[in-house]
Amino acid sequence: MKKIFWLGVGITIGVVAARKIAGAKGALGPAGINRAVGRASDSLHDFAGAVVAGMGERETELRRALGLDTDHEVGSRQSRRRH
Repeated sequence: MKKIFWLGVGITIGVVAARKIAGAKGALGPAGINRAVGRASDSLHDFAGAVVAGMGERETELRRALGLDTDHEVGSRQSRRRH
């Protein structure tokens, strides 16, 4: 009974190791590197977009708080930035 148990454990470890090795080969190849770079690029682009949007909102809040802009000027300035 012990031999059957250890045989099952060995087969399971072998299958898991084979899958890990196959996955690692895919990640190390050109396609895997392209996927990783693409994901990093997308994340960086999303982060930069969020920072720019936050900066615009904060600038608008500060200008209104200081009385530098009226509502009409704020809208026209923001529409100019988008174009």
